[in-house]
Amino acid sequence: MALELRHFRYFVAVAEEGHITRAAERLGMQQPPLSQRIRFIEDELGAQLFLRRARGVELTQAGRAFLETARSMLSQYEGAYETVRRAARGQTGRLCVGATPTSAFHPIVPLAIRSFRDEFPQVNLTLEERLPVELIRGLQEKNIDVAFLRAETFVEAELSVKPLLAEPMIVALPTGHKLACGNGAIALRDLARDAFIVYARQTGPAFFEATIAACRDAGFSPTLGQEAPRVTSALNLVAAGLGVCVVPASVRRMAMEGIVYHPLKGSGQLKAPINIVSRRGDSAAVVRNFLNSIRRAKGTLADPQ
Repeated sequence: MALELRHFRYFVAVAEEGHITRAAERLGMQQPPLSQRIRFIEDELGAQLFLRRARGVELTQAGRAFLETARSMLSQYEGAYETVRRAARGQTGRLCVGATPTSAFHPIVPLAIRSFRDEFPQVNLTLEERLPVELIRGLQEKNIDVAFLRAETFVEAELSVKPLLAEPMIVALPTGHKLACGNGAIALRDLARDAFIVYARQTGPAFFEATIAACRDAGFSPTLGQEAPRVTSALNLVAAGLGVCVVPASVRRMAMEGIVYHPLKGSGQLKAPINIVSRRGDSAAVVRNFLNSIRRAKGTLADPQ
């Protein structure tokens, strides 16, 4: 029988105590079995590890060399054991969080990430800003673990979609617009003659569809202006005076020269939801921990709605 990890523990205990009886008490076993195991270790190694004295035992030169090796073996084992335990608790590892270009502006995203990083500093967390279709693909291919998405429903059965919050939509106007003065609310119908800049129409149609529906409810079909791939490029078009754009309220955090933001009157139904999307049945502790961080972050927001 080859040496096992327990044999290293037996040897180290005897070496540190310098006495087999005291070592046996430390290990919670009887002295005779421990003496037998020490002899077995010496037989396996073909070397005498201890000199037996009247008042205990003393390490031989071979014993001192083996003590260093035994301690190193135990330390490596305990380190590996703790590493596995920490990974199982989600305290180490990696986590990739995705966010759409507009959801990344909402304060809950950096707040949740900061809360998670404070609690789990040894997890390698990365944030990816991508379009909705890219995030969904990343979740399916397991390149992304959790995503903040605006779309409310997905057909992918393997994905879990949980509503997080909804924020009001506002309108971005060029500073030269006749309604740009002040900071009062604007009715959608007052924008009926303006061109509406739309963004991510194909890759994330939720806002486009919601805006068109709200305009029709207000009594007009909007004139569509130039399309932009992302909200930032849409706002650049607004700043250039090429139209107006309906955006989530949190986008106002991105101040741009040439743009003013106004709330919308009577836009109770025109909301920008944020949903948390993850793989259904994902048992990774690091993912569960991040979802908990999101819930805590939502609870700290003064007005998450």
